[in-house]
Amino acid sequence: MYTERATQADYPRLIELWEASVRATHDFLAEQDLVELKPLILEQYFAAVELTVAKDTDAQILGFIGVSEGNIEMLFIAPESRGLGVGKLLTCYAINCQQATRVDVNEQNEQALGFYQHLGFSVVGRSPQDGQGKPYPLLHMELTAV
Repeated sequence: MYTERATQADYPRLIELWEASVRATHDFLAEQDLVELKPLILEQYFAAVELTVAKDTDAQILGFIGVSEGNIEMLFIAPESRGLGVGKLLTCYAINCQQATRVDVNEQNEQALGFYQHLGFSVVGRSPQDGQGKPYPLLHMELTAV
């Protein structure tokens, strides 16, 4: 596995991977939320972050991370690649190469919460709504251990 900077040519694969990952891990989201988010992710959010992909030896994208101003804004792993170290590789890259020290996690996404805690992040705050004003509370986390 290796990392490299994503390009706009990767966006079609990234949005497919995003949707598959969200459907596998965000069962608390309504279908309408996914329908509303998908074009925003593709048309606005990808361009607003520095995207890094993890690829296998066949150059297939296994996951991606988006970082902006020290904040991990997105981390999505292909469902079939979960548990293989893809998320850890990307998160460690973000910490070590992009100085990422913060992340927001949906409170209902207990797997993501545990993943970030395992990597040294701690909850430092909570918001009752997500960035779109939806009733999906966010936990604000900061890197407190390396």
